[in-house]
Formats: sequence, C-alpha cells, structure tokens
Amino acid sequence: MQLGELEKQVLHYLWNAAESDAKQVHAVLGQSRGNSLNTIQSTLDRLFKKGLLGRTKQGHAYCYSAKVDREALIAKLITNVTSDFVTEGEHSLIAAFNSASANLNDAQLDQLQTLIEAQRKLRRGG
Repeated sequence: MQLGELEKQVLHYLWNAAESDAKQVHAVLGQSRGNSLNTIQSTLDRLFKKGLLGRTKQGHAYCYSAKVDREALIAKLITNVTSDFVTEGEHSLIAAFNSASANLNDAQLDQLQTLIEAQRKLRRGG
C-alpha cells in the first residue's frame, strides 16, 4: 500500500479530529494546499477503500474517521514494504527493525526495551 502526500495529511488530520466530512477537511487542508473539494472527496474515498478510514452517512454527506491508529498503520506499512524481501520464516517487522536499529541511540533503545517489556506483561495478563 502506498500513500500520497495528501492522503498522509488527511490521516494526520483525522487522527486528531474525532470525525469530519469532506467540507471540514477541505477547510483545513484543501484550501491551504490549493486542492478542490472534489480532490479532498476523492482522497477520503481512496483512504476508505484502502481500509484506513471508516465512514457514516449523515444527510447527503459522509463523515469520516480514522479506522486504524498511527502505530497500527506504521506496522502495516512496514510489513507491506518488507514482505517481498524477507526469507521464509523471518518476520518482516523484525527484519526491518534489525536494519533500522543501527540508527537508534542508547536512550531510544532503552525506550524500545521498555515498550517490549510492557507488551510482554500485557500478553501475560498483568
């Protein structure tokens, strides 16, 4: 899955807004970028078809909301990008992390270790 620049900006906006229709998104993003309302509507529809947005009909318009959070999308994108390059039995997220972790400093590695430990606790039910 690839995301265009406008699609990324729309997602960022909808992660911070509870719910918005195309006119609201256009007022915030479209006008400043020089995009028409039609372009914003098409972008929202593409993101809906990609499974990244949910929508409900309200009157004549759809109201959109983020269907996946930022972290879930990042994980999905990493998996999609790396899946063609991993060997059998290797997990794409681990392969991507192994490569990217060389750029992390000690504080970031400590933070990652804390997150991993918290995830293990959650899985154990406590």
